[in-house]
Amino acid sequence: MNFPFFFSFFLFLVSFYFITANGVCEFQQKKVFKLQMLQRKHQVGPKGCILPESRKEKGAIILEMKDRGYCSERRINWNRKVQKQLMLDNLRVRLMQNRIRTKVSSHGLEQSSDIQIPLASGINLETLNYIVTLGLGNQNMTVIIDTGSDLTWVQCDPCLSCYNQQGPVFNPSNSSSYKSLPCNSSTCQNLQLTTGNTEACESSNPSSCNYAVNYGDGSYTDGELGVEHVSFGGSSVSNFVFGCGRNNKGLFGGVSGLMGLGRSNLSLISQTNTTFGGVFSYCLPTTENGASGSLVIGNESSVFKNLTPIAYTSMVSNPQLSNFYILNLTGIDVGGVALEDASFGNGGVLIDSGTVITRLAPSVYNALKTEFLKQFSGYPFAPGLSILDTCFNLTGIEEVSIPNLSMHFEDNVDLNVDAAGILYMVKDDTSQVCLALASLADENDMAIIGNYQQRNQRVIYDAKQSKIGFAVEECSFT
Repeated sequence: MNFPFFFSFFLFLVSFYFITANGVCEFQQKKVFKLQMLQRKHQVGPKGCILPESRKEKGAIILEMKDRGYCSERRINWNRKVQKQLMLDNLRVRLMQNRIRTKVSSHGLEQSSDIQIPLASGINLETLNYIVTLGLGNQNMTVIIDTGSDLTWVQCDPCLSCYNQQGPVFNPSNSSSYKSLPCNSSTCQNLQLTTGNTEACESSNPSSCNYAVNYGDGSYTDGELGVEHVSFGGSSVSNFVFGCGRNNKGLFGGVSGLMGLGRSNLSLISQTNTTFGGVFSYCLPTTENGASGSLVIGNESSVFKNLTPIAYTSMVSNPQLSNFYILNLTGIDVGGVALEDASFGNGGVLIDSGTVITRLAPSVYNALKTEFLKQFSGYPFAPGLSILDTCFNLTGIEEVSIPNLSMHFEDNVDLNVDAAGILYMVKDDTSQVCLALASLADENDMAIIGNYQQRNQRVIYDAKQSKIGFAVEECSFT
């Protein structure tokens, strides 16, 4: 036998070694992915889906997260839903970019603390947002988590004009611990400074502190600021400031309201800083039947189930956009091939739980798309849909080999996108499956890393140390 030939052949076989997990096979710079992992399984409103659970473990609070779109009491037309969610996701990004332009163009450092992201940014009817349950007084409320918002709010009785939600709205009169905040309180004055809501005390009831937010799509929420006990996982925080919404209309789905995880002093993270140290993390699940993730409040890494070590990258300091979580994107690899663009390393990319699809500068996206098409070849094309312009007809194909996608950040930190975050199933018959990234409208717009590319990752936000960490994790609440 020719030993050198045998040895070379053995090394060749070793190079084909792969690791199988969650239906994904990792092979060199590509992944063999089963398309059924992207297909949506409908759940008909089980109680656990409407009210995710919570628990306390080793000093941290762990809240179960569910994908809001898969917890409906009615059948969903997925094809119609996808069209709507992409349209609304595009609207959200446009509103965020307009707000960013306004703040950056002001150049007023003395106004840097006056920045407030819209209360309900990212609340899209039947879109890929994630819900948790918290206790407010003696009532359970299911809310959407959003790192792009600060004030937590729920619908309240008496509700003068409210959208339909699953379960009862919050009733302050049934709680002995609820208090309405007066206009002369420092919290109300801070609300006016951070939101620019100068009419907080100019209502028919000047003794209460009012908030009002209008959205570009016609949605709105307004009500009064109140304080209440908030509880999750067996722990309770007193005097929690939240919005008690009396008039709410628009694209809020059937949930109770919103949990604001932004960086201002009105966010849940800031208000619980003494107890939990200003640290939270999440693992966003895929759309598999029964899949759930976790939101961990507190700096207790021992409760994580990460498969790789946590790597931290520093947040970019931007006084004019101080409520955003901003990172420095230094590069992107597609199938091991590094993209080249002058914008890499110049900061300015948001990470956001409320935006679904990652948006990149046109030059970066076009380079990514070109390289992806080189490596993902041989499949017939399909028409694009909304913001997704690179689509394929994969009818009759059970699995595909897709290039790895890695995003690189300052401090040599990588976000290796899960295979389920690279392709987006537009039609469940796989006749329209798209590259799950999109281009921004303008080269100067700020890039956004959406939740679709964050799935099956532990993402840790440490506001106190001004850093964000990433680790691979198979999301699970149990």
